[in-house]
Amino acid sequence: MRVVRQLVAVVAVSAIGGRSATAALDRNPWLALAVGVLTAVVAVPVYGWVVRRTEHRPSTEVARQGAGAALVRGTVIGAVLCAAVIANLAFLGHYTVDGLGSPTGAVGLFGFMAAAAVTEELLYRGFLFRIIEERTRTWIALTLTGVLFGLAHLLNPHASPVGAIAIAIEAGGMLGAAYIATRNLWVPIGLHFGWNFALGGIFSTEVSGNGTQQGLLDAATSGPALISGGDFGPEGSLYTVVFGVLTTIVFLWLAHRRGHLEPRRPRTERARATTATLAR
Repeated sequence: MRVVRQLVAVVAVSAIGGRSATAALDRNPWLALAVGVLTAVVAVPVYGWVVRRTEHRPSTEVARQGAGAALVRGTVIGAVLCAAVIANLAFLGHYTVDGLGSPTGAVGLFGFMAAAAVTEELLYRGFLFRIIEERTRTWIALTLTGVLFGLAHLLNPHASPVGAIAIAIEAGGMLGAAYIATRNLWVPIGLHFGWNFALGGIFSTEVSGNGTQQGLLDAATSGPALISGGDFGPEGSLYTVVFGVLTTIVFLWLAHRRGHLEPRRPRTERARATTATLAR
């Protein structure tokens, strides 16, 4: 029942907020900004509340202390990674800018990407990763959630099997590793948002085959799908896979140094250890 309650709460917020943000983006960018930010702001306390009620513990993975700094760090990392990919595409002549695009479109995408980053991280890292890790091992949880994350992107309008595989490796692995290294959701949320918003809101490329609206720049990608990502966008590019894997390795190295890669003990065993500690 704990799993069911958490899943229902997270999926409900994701579905309602996600659909509302999508509908708003098609109508008015300022409405999309408001709806997206509201969804992101509401989703976190809902997740924290249901975790506290069902697991009878503080929801430390979304604790307020240090949240701002962690969110900024993740956002900067995501934006820098995106800029590195775009710079390589531009160097090869596969990304060109013709001028200013749509600043209001960037505003709407900010809200849309904020809602997507928060709700997806709460679902995949906050819920699925933790539940799987509790019952198996960290590596299994990282692999399974990465695969599920990639498969979910097959539902997008311009999705492709290659794009889904790339997402599973580069994003599923990197975001999961970011959570393992920090044991909070703020860095993965920031990383997710920074990447998505920079890709669509600033550089105006396709994001995960979603048919993304134009952002700040009037730009276009071209060239072989293996390099540019084709209709799926730069997330299907070999460059993104390489940068994503390298970042994943860095996060896993940090996780190893911090002792976060050790197998998770079953809940019953952890509960006994906690009881024994309190008894002493």
